[in-house]
Amino acid sequence: MNEQTAIQTQQQTKYPVKAYFESPVVQQKFKELLGKRSTQFVTSVLQIVSNNKLLANAEPQSIFNAAATAATLDLPINQNLGFAYIIPYNEKQSNGSYSTVAQFQMGYKGFIQLAQRSGQFQTIAAAPVYEGQLIEENPLTGFVFDWKAKKSDIVIGYAAYFRLLNGFEKTLYMTTAQLKQHGQKFSQTFKKGFGLWKDDFDSMAQKTVIKLLLSKFAPLSVEMQ
Repeated sequence: MNEQTAIQTQQQTKYPVKAYFESPVVQQKFKELLGKRSTQFVTSVLQIVSNNKLLANAEPQSIFNAAATAATLDLPINQNLGFAYIIPYNEKQSNGSYSTVAQFQMGYKGFIQLAQRSGQFQTIAAAPVYEGQLIEENPLTGFVFDWKAKKSDIVIGYAAYFRLLNGFEKTLYMTTAQLKQHGQKFSQTFKKGFGLWKDDFDSMAQKTVIKLLLSKFAPLSVEMQ
């Protein structure tokens, strides 16, 4: 083994994710998905991994799968943008041990982006609801809000709304308590006290109301499904 090969082997062992994403097969896959933007996309993936110790130790294949999902949907995975995320999870193996794997997770802006691309939405949005803004809650006719009636900075819940080009519209509202119960039920990281539910509850709450609203009442494109 010559010196250059030895150095490459050492780097692959120390930085397995970086070595995996620099392989010709992976590079070609992202070029097929993103064209000229593939290099920038892969760089953003590696930056996210390098800034997260759990992701740095995750299975490279799982990181690739999560990144490829984001690339297929043409959603940026910059953590600050809110379109999509790569999240580390501890997964139990058949031998009883645990290994860290990465999963793709859609942000609330990602759901809005895919809805807009369907060409059927006139408008779609989500927002926190502050104390005083919820005027009426009717199980049949829906909710009435007065966005100018804010009494304090206390967030009592979150609302999502869409209106289609054909005039159909729908609103979904969930209290903060209901959203925390949802996170407790469906998110492993929420139960363990870390992750996006803890670090960015506002974004996760908006994503949840949008996702539930769209899945229940909206026409979904193939991408959204």
